[in-house]
Amino acid sequence: MTGHDRVGRDEAPILVFQDVEKRYGGLEALRGVSFQVNRGEVVCLIGPSGSGKSTLLRCANGLETVDGGRIVFEGIDLRDARTSLVQVRQRIGMVFQHFELFPHMTALRNVMAGPLTVLRMARPQAEARARELLRKVGLAEKAATHPAELSGGQQQRVAIARALAMEPDVMLFDEATSALDPETIGEVLSVMKRLADEGMTMVVVTHEMDFAKRVADWVVVFDEGRVIEQGPPVQVFERATVARTREFLSHLGWQADLPGAPAIDFSPQPETSR
Repeated sequence: MTGHDRVGRDEAPILVFQDVEKRYGGLEALRGVSFQVNRGEVVCLIGPSGSGKSTLLRCANGLETVDGGRIVFEGIDLRDARTSLVQVRQRIGMVFQHFELFPHMTALRNVMAGPLTVLRMARPQAEARARELLRKVGLAEKAATHPAELSGGQQQRVAIARALAMEPDVMLFDEATSALDPETIGEVLSVMKRLADEGMTMVVVTHEMDFAKRVADWVVVFDEGRVIEQGPPVQVFERATVARTREFLSHLGWQADLPGAPAIDFSPQPETSR
């Protein structure tokens, strides 16, 4: 299945970035960023480190405020004073680079926390949902395990389950595999690919170019706070029109006239894997 065949996709934009600007003192982190995410799509943001990709995700989730332009989520302008960012965040799941799990809670309790405290869900219902999500990410047998006893890949899969427990309309992934050992990256990407195949709307900041080419519907290339190129994966990876895009991909070992970098194994991992 390709990024253009998956279920649940339609052409209605769920998230729109329009001329977004963000400054930290004299640093222009985002400079007129514009693109949209359609419902059911996977959009991958690629580009050099420090080019504004993660900053944009933090703005989309209301963790940062923009200094110019607009971010519109399901028709709601996040800059509108009447907008409840708490309610918006309930509908936008986010997975961070460094897991951010509660160390004193088991995997099960970590996944239950949001439904119990934010959604005010009854405990039996929250536990049932959490167990189902742990099963979904291949960690049913780790429900009673604390984060310190899990590998990095397992912790990140718990973090994905925790975000899904809030039943978000869109999932944001901020370099979800960059802190992992190479042998555990595939298990996290396989979970993300299954979510994409099920029609989850996803915005993914990643340096895994094979994932972006094989799973994304749309790829957005950042450089120094700007979007320098965007389009379907085949256009960006094989027919890039901007020299900086070609330079970035070449730096990662990607050659446009070859099939691509060595493929990452996206096959489901057994629950006992690292």
